[in-house]
Amino acid sequence: MSEFNIKKLLQSVVSHGASDLHLVSRSEPQIRLDGALRPVNLPHLTGDDIEEMCYSLITEKQKQHFEEFDELDFALLLPGIGRFRANFYRTLGDMAAAFRTIPIEIPSLDDLGAPEVYKKLIKREKGLILVTGPTGSGKSTTLAAMLNEINLQERKHVVTVEDPVEFIHDNKKCVFSHRGVGEDTKSFATALKYAMRQDPDIILIGEMRDKETIEAALTAAETGHLVFGTLHTSSAPGTINRIIDVFNGDEQPQIRAMLSTSLIAVIAQTLVPKLKSGRIAISEILVMNHAISNLIREDKVHQIYSQMQLGQGGTGMQTQTQVMLKYVREGVISRDNAIQYSNKQDELIKAFNL
Repeated sequence: MSEFNIKKLLQSVVSHGASDLHLVSRSEPQIRLDGALRPVNLPHLTGDDIEEMCYSLITEKQKQHFEEFDELDFALLLPGIGRFRANFYRTLGDMAAAFRTIPIEIPSLDDLGAPEVYKKLIKREKGLILVTGPTGSGKSTTLAAMLNEINLQERKHVVTVEDPVEFIHDNKKCVFSHRGVGEDTKSFATALKYAMRQDPDIILIGEMRDKETIEAALTAAETGHLVFGTLHTSSAPGTINRIIDVFNGDEQPQIRAMLSTSLIAVIAQTLVPKLKSGRIAISEILVMNHAISNLIREDKVHQIYSQMQLGQGGTGMQTQTQVMLKYVREGVISRDNAIQYSNKQDELIKAFNL
């Protein structure tokens, strides 16, 4: 038996308030605190150490899947410790693993300090709300908080399709059907096809990663469902382009028309280290209005950003640059970090110098 104990390691991740644990051979275990990796004071790992630890967490079926495909994604609940999203992979022939902590207590929108407009958006009966950003930008947490708010107030059937299932909601006023890709359904597209027969009011799509899934999401949003989805895009206008670009040229006019009527909002967020400790979510928010709807339909997505700059009053819209400026001026984040994490660095630098 090696001197490494995976449960103790994961316990220390939770007790340190870290977001991730990395096990890679030829390195000591590393945890991610406030966005930066830090080594744990333990010897360097070998591939055998990692295999011994990781195989103790999975079933025989999962082990076979990993040995066949060299990749394994799953969610893990360790009673008394916490819940994690895990990924096993290989590097230079050795097994490696990444664990992400998933809070068991789902935060409220107020806990997150989320913009007030989120509470208005979730009251909509139908349409598409997208939360986007790079990996590890808090998309899942924001969506979980939004669904939690609905769960406290409305009697709805919520179907979530994720790979793997992350936050597990207790049925307060809503009924949740959590579906894990690979465990409960074959694919995102299959789950969405059959979701229509499960009488959902709200559908959460963990990742809109292909044409079939995006098309199914748009159709669901058009046919009277409130649909939440995520993409790995860094800005609100960029998200609209990404969706349109998934389709062939002759299909794009129809997709633009669908988006122009069914899109409610795009929230593009990134986590920026705070000056003291911890990180803060910086959100660029596009809220659909008549002008933006027309720009999407007429293939003028490049003009949306200026509409977002204009359309602030009472709409809840904001650009990332505006929020970065505000937090730098309030002493929440540093100017250097604001520039480093910005999706429009030139614009932000210019704004600082005005």
